[in-house]
Amino acid sequence: MSTGQVTDGGQVMARGEVDDAGKRRHQCEVCDKQFDCLSHLTTHKRIHTGERPFRCEVCGQVFSQSQYLNKHKRIHTGQKPFRCDVCGQVFSTSGHLNAHKRIHTGEKPFRCDVCGQAFSWSGVLSTHKRIHTGEKPFSCNVCGQAFIHSSNLDRHKRVHTGEKPFSCDVCGQVFSQSSNLNTHKRIHTGDKSFRCDVCGQAFNQSSNLNTHKRTQHDVRC
Repeated sequence: MSTGQVTDGGQVMARGEVDDAGKRRHQCEVCDKQFDCLSHLTTHKRIHTGERPFRCEVCGQVFSQSQYLNKHKRIHTGQKPFRCDVCGQVFSTSGHLNAHKRIHTGEKPFRCDVCGQAFSWSGVLSTHKRIHTGEKPFSCNVCGQAFIHSSNLDRHKRVHTGEKPFSCDVCGQVFSQSSNLNTHKRIHTGDKSFRCDVCGQAFNQSSNLNTHKRTQHDVRC
């Protein structure tokens, strides 16, 4: 048996079906999905209507469910109620905590269907797939060069702006990329991590090692 809630115009807005156990189920008139509670149906229908009745009083962003609004509010309050029981790091949502835990467990549930490489986070998999598709969605508005990663675009833009945000805390020299700063710091620390496997001589940069092997040992790198 089914029942309907009818408007003045005669339109059926929701249907209730009684199952074999005599329990009433509420059915969406758009996609026919059924719910035990009328309130769950009401929330579900916002998928179809686009209704977002819950508004953040700080920034005005709107949401379809109150739980999404409550989660969003933590951006403004800084509240992070979810704590990792391994390292103690805290997060604003349980989803972020669960994703973080994969650092400790090594779990990689997201696998590329092209090459089989596995990842801990779905976002990293999505970025990885651009290697196969050739997609480069991040484009420089100055020269038009396109990149797979937004971070690569940010680094590239410094070519145009001249920005050098990475400063050596020893001599004050500045660099446009953190990797260049890390290489530079070896001048001060004396670190020579790149060792020639022919004669044993060590260098502070891989490029210097490659030059050495090419000129001294006739090894093509």
